[in-house]
Amino acid sequence: MNVENTQVQMRKGIIEFCILHIISRGEVYASDMLLELTTAKIMVVEGTLYPLLTRLRKAGLVDYKWVESKSGPPRKYYTMTENGSAFLAKLSATWNDLVTSTGNIVSNKKAQPKAKRK
Repeated sequence: MNVENTQVQMRKGIIEFCILHIISRGEVYASDMLLELTTAKIMVVEGTLYPLLTRLRKAGLVDYKWVESKSGPPRKYYTMTENGSAFLAKLSATWNDLVTSTGNIVSNKKAQPKAKRK
């Protein structure tokens, strides 16, 4: 088994959650999302981000608006919809449960007793 593949899968599982959190803070440009994710060591490329943003928009979780730029073409800024906020709240509750559960498991130093068979 390849540890790098498992690490990639673990990161992929939280990208959508992280993107929704970033957008929930206010209007954000895609390249700023990429920068924040990369800085946090969640490696994402444009080829992953843009299809995900399109899927989130089609699901009604995020929206965008075009803003004219003084130094180039217009920019697309993403915002959270009401449905997106509700969706993120549910994901956040699940995340908190998972963090607690996995924390309990990985911090347990002793072997658990075997279940008795009937």
